[in-house]
Amino acid sequence: MAQRYGGHYSPDGPSEGGPRKPATGSYRGAKRTRAGGRVNLLFLAPLPLIWKAFTTDPVGMAQYLAALGLLILSAWLTREGILAQEAYEARKVARRPALPRKIVGSLCAGAGLFMAGIAGFGLPEAVIFAVLGTVIHSFAFGLDPLTDKGMDGVDMFQTDRVARAVDEAEKHLSAMSEAIKRAGDRQLEARVDRFRTTARDLFRTVEEDPRDLTAARKYLSVYLLGARDATIKFADIYGRNRDPQAKADYSALLDDLEGNFAARTEKLLLDDRSDLDIEIGVLRDRLQREGIRPNTNNE
Repeated sequence: MAQRYGGHYSPDGPSEGGPRKPATGSYRGAKRTRAGGRVNLLFLAPLPLIWKAFTTDPVGMAQYLAALGLLILSAWLTREGILAQEAYEARKVARRPALPRKIVGSLCAGAGLFMAGIAGFGLPEAVIFAVLGTVIHSFAFGLDPLTDKGMDGVDMFQTDRVARAVDEAEKHLSAMSEAIKRAGDRQLEARVDRFRTTARDLFRTVEEDPRDLTAARKYLSVYLLGARDATIKFADIYGRNRDPQAKADYSALLDDLEGNFAARTEKLLLDDRSDLDIEIGVLRDRLQREGIRPNTNNE
């Protein structure tokens, strides 16, 4: 099985005099995004319409440019729809996207091909282009998630509160990743990625049980906000003078944060297990009062 390179100068390689760390962090469970390849071709495919637009009469030019705009819009909506679907699939509890971007992208693709067909051919051909374009686009990229996931028996008010808190926390993590790139240190970039993975474990735990939000709120807001601000200041300082002491202090901060986030996640999971044990105990007591002897062979 292939393994990631872990030499002295790799992001997960050893620090001066230290042993090499195992490959962990954002690579754990990572999947390649589908928002590339074919999606990027959608942005390139309509570009020849620019030539057609400026080599025809004014009416044809307007039609070709309208077709170009609709096809570019379709490509953008499709890419955003794929990213939204990947975020939906990554969570155990998720709302369906508010706007079905891929479906709207398919309709825009059909409308763009219709305009191109009107400009270059005629109405029958334009209708054929529109229908085929919409259907083929839908088959190629699929439809958006149209149902909520994992919402049965969940308090929607609490779920919305968790969604807002997690979205804000994700913004802090993204700001950290963008800021650390300015430091120009791949080892630190990988270190921040590992912290992001640990933080997201806490996010997923809270999403699965919104009652945990109160216990985790300061981690999703205060601590991450402080980590974001510290990362921005560190990147500015380290990018100028490469101060090794600043790097050591920042790495120690990430170690402390990661340990605290992991401990809080473990605590929430233990609390959830305790709640389950209480529910099981209460149910067994009720069964015994009704003369039903519970099966304890699996204990």
